[in-house]
Amino acid sequence: MILGFVKSDFPDEKRVALLPEDIKNFENKLYIESGFGKQLDIPDSDYEKAGCQIVSRKEVYEHSEGIFSLKLIQPADYDFIRPGQMIIGWIHPYGSGKSFMKTQAYPKNLIVVDLDSQSPQVFYKNKNFPAKNIPRDMLFRNSFFAGLSGTFHAFQNFGIIPDDTTHIAVLGSGNVSQGAFQAVSKFSSNLRMFYRRTLPLFKETMADYDVIINGIEVGDNGEPIISLIEQSKLKKGTFIIDIAADAGNAIQGNHTMSISHPIYQEHGVYHYVVPNTPSLAYRNVSKILSKQFSQHVFKQDITIFKEMIEPS
Repeated sequence: MILGFVKSDFPDEKRVALLPEDIKNFENKLYIESGFGKQLDIPDSDYEKAGCQIVSRKEVYEHSEGIFSLKLIQPADYDFIRPGQMIIGWIHPYGSGKSFMKTQAYPKNLIVVDLDSQSPQVFYKNKNFPAKNIPRDMLFRNSFFAGLSGTFHAFQNFGIIPDDTTHIAVLGSGNVSQGAFQAVSKFSSNLRMFYRRTLPLFKETMADYDVIINGIEVGDNGEPIISLIEQSKLKKGTFIIDIAADAGNAIQGNHTMSISHPIYQEHGVYHYVVPNTPSLAYRNVSKILSKQFSQHVFKQDITIFKEMIEPS
């Protein structure tokens, strides 16, 4: 099978998900968009030496059975997508990728392999199947860097270096929250981590905090961690860093921003909601992505994903 790689044109995305050094004994033939490794100063010739064929973006789509795009394919590429192609990457079918699924995946009978950290799945014709060959949480370090680098970025753009006079709460105990906790602990010991089961205690004291960092996702159908009514009771100038970037859900009513414009203010409360914070540490994270994706996704014949949707 031919697996094609296109540069992600998602805003501010700099991660490179495949490095030449990790291309060893791949079962797929690889087509790489020219300039794929530019963010890391990797010339096309290095990919050619590793056995890849360098082609234009359009040619990647024309010749590949499967297309890998780290982040969601943007509308500018929709006309390139052929019926029946396989699309691999962070698609978020139930979230930011809903429109892609509705306008591209279902009408064109695409095989969509969503590399969600907790539940990797294959989607086809309104059905979904577990991607059993991909281990759960294989990219926990990417999530950790989301919390670590995102928290640093939030403070930098908010114009504050926290100290022991800054009262900080970190919500959640997962990889993202752990990264956020490590970032904050570099500057202040006046912080507390709340788990899902201790959130009622946080609710009782939330108005005491200067900074609230949320690392919990609840999704479209979940109860918000901090409702609009609760936000109105926070003290003026409170800074909410939604490092989970579960826009509109965990922190009710908040909305996505970007790395270049990450913060907005509403009703006296400041919000940071950026969806691709690992890209802030793209040199670190690219190495992690390349090794894990190469081992568990790129190396094996991608026919295996097609077999998952066919009855045995």
